[in-house]
Amino acid sequence: MRDDGTLDDPYAPSSDTADTEDGTSAERTTAASRLRAYVRDLTGRRRAQVALATGVVCCLGLTVVAQVCDEKPGAATRSGSPATSELAQRAEQQGAASRGLDRTAAAPAPSATATPADPDTAAPARKAAPARPTKPAPVAGLDEDQMENAEAIVRAGRKMGVPRRGLVIAVATAMQESNLYNVASGVLPESQNHPHQGVGWDHDSVGLFQQRSSSGWGPVDRLMDPEFATRQFLSALEQVPGWQGMRLTDAAQAVQVSAYPEYYQQHEWRATRVVDAIVPAGR
Repeated sequence: MRDDGTLDDPYAPSSDTADTEDGTSAERTTAASRLRAYVRDLTGRRRAQVALATGVVCCLGLTVVAQVCDEKPGAATRSGSPATSELAQRAEQQGAASRGLDRTAAAPAPSATATPADPDTAAPARKAAPARPTKPAPVAGLDEDQMENAEAIVRAGRKMGVPRRGLVIAVATAMQESNLYNVASGVLPESQNHPHQGVGWDHDSVGLFQQRSSSGWGPVDRLMDPEFATRQFLSALEQVPGWQGMRLTDAAQAVQVSAYPEYYQQHEWRATRVVDAIVPAGR
């Protein structure tokens, strides 16, 4: 019973106990706050340490990568994916192997049972171009113009089918008559209108064989053509019976009827040499 006459409630908390409990609760709250602050501080420190450690590791990694790149500058480009790197290595090995092969082996001989080429589709074989006949150099003391006139006489005679003896007689005759020059006549001005290599004054005689138009040898313009003049001479020679067995000077004189019949003979050896140079023996 209290002093004021009231009865104490046995189940009511006492004031001392309440005060004690209030103090304890406040202390607990303060301790919890301090603990949480400590934990936050500790957590912040650990996070900072972790971040610092991570940064250090990253820097070390970059340093290592840079060193590797410096030592092997082509490594990054050669590596690629594993599959690509493997294919590149295989290609390099195959290339090295093929470069090392011996390529001096002879090609295999064609099979005896090979199918012959179709003549309709096969490319025709190229024919070798015939060798061009070389122009003979002047011989027997002749110059270029004289040698060309001798060639004209020989060509014309071969077209006619005249034997070699007739070619020699014709060349020797031209040597005596015109010195193997195609000569025009001072008496016939028209003869000078055609290509010529000099002018003579033996009446109206013109050309290599000094043939006269007035004697029936042919028109002046035709007689100035070495080939025509040669045909006229050889045609007349072939009309001489036994001309092939005659001395050269006798055969020439039978055609030319010259005042100096023996002069033709002196040119036989030179004429023979010229003909041999133009048409070698056996042709």
